[in-house]
Amino acid sequence: MNILSIIEKKRDKKELTKQEIDYFITEYTKGTIEDYQAAALVMAIYLNGMTNQEITNLTLAMANSGDVLDLTKLGMVVDKHSTGGVGDKITLILMPIMAALGVPVAKMSGRGLGFTGGTVDKLEAIPGYQTNITIEQFMQNVKEIGISLISQTGNLALADKKLYALRDAIGCTNSIPLIASSIMSKKIAAGAHKILLDVTCGKGAFMKTKEEAEMLARVMKEIGNLAGKETICVITSMNEPLGYSIGNTLEVIEAIQALQGKMLPDVKEVVLHLGSIMLKLAQKGEDIEENKRKIEQCITSRLAYEKFLTLVEKQGGDSSFCKDINKFEKANYCISVEKQEEGYITQMEAEQLGKAACFLGAGRWKKEDKIDKTAGILLHHKVGEYVKREEKIATLYTNNKEVLEEAREMVQQAITIANMPVKKEKMILERI
Repeated sequence: MNILSIIEKKRDKKELTKQEIDYFITEYTKGTIEDYQAAALVMAIYLNGMTNQEITNLTLAMANSGDVLDLTKLGMVVDKHSTGGVGDKITLILMPIMAALGVPVAKMSGRGLGFTGGTVDKLEAIPGYQTNITIEQFMQNVKEIGISLISQTGNLALADKKLYALRDAIGCTNSIPLIASSIMSKKIAAGAHKILLDVTCGKGAFMKTKEEAEMLARVMKEIGNLAGKETICVITSMNEPLGYSIGNTLEVIEAIQALQGKMLPDVKEVVLHLGSIMLKLAQKGEDIEENKRKIEQCITSRLAYEKFLTLVEKQGGDSSFCKDINKFEKANYCISVEKQEEGYITQMEAEQLGKAACFLGAGRWKKEDKIDKTAGILLHHKVGEYVKREEKIATLYTNNKEVLEEAREMVQQAITIANMPVKKEKMILERI
């Protein structure tokens, strides 16, 4: 068996065997297959696709290319993963709720790249919070307090890290077989028994249309099932940012307020829907509507908020910031955004707003970029709301004064005002 014959086979639109895929992943991880050879195979996959069995074999090979966690001793662990979006702070809100309701939360998350944010960056906006702890401490935290949120260990799905960087370098990121196998390899290696996938679609997501999101969801669900992991996918809208805040400290503050009971309607819709499914997967309740009521009660009683404080303290964070949000560091510069028109907001382009936040310093264009935790955008209105002429629509925050005016122009262009109102889009589009 050799890499050249495997490349030729996929080039000619033939199905690769499990043995051929295992060989490629093993040898590429070890470094005996060169990047240019791997690039040729990745491009062939990008152009010609893969069968579901091929994708599953690729996923499992990548999952087994590094450490695979065994979370059996923690109970029924249900992992939740989002394919990314703008202002997506759902993990920060939902996971403490699940832990407070008796579902063990052992979750590894990633950092942000481009216009989509990362949970790890948001957690690190809390002074002292440690995302890089040992697996032993990670497991112990879940045993003791029912929850731990950390960054992905460097030894998990090693092949995926190499392939992800390669795909990015050769323009092959937007491939359903490669996206699906990348996401699912990490989820399987992370040891969860069941998986809930929030597949975002729209202008602020990688999948721009519902049809693309459905295709990705069905492939990932099939992978999960073939791998023996019950998997449910929920397609959610990401045409406008989720909630009011975009940026790390700003989103942490919004998440804290949500756990205290001040949750915006779009955020609440996603939290209740995803949470009710997680409770069902964890065998904590079969009735979805009753599960939603449990979640609302958990928030009202402040049990979820207390669990969040416990998590922060357990991982070295200063919980006083979560008790008094005014303690969080503020950006040196801020500027408001107004529109000259009067009328209804009909569009807030999530990707454009995400890029503006990134421009302000809240995100990364390259993995090695440093982020400004205080930078970002706070929206004062959402789609469907009426605004007066020159009324403040958003506030921009940054420590780089030079980018303020350009960022304001980007935000102004991302927001459309019209005379007639638009129907508010549902957040939950489909369950697969």
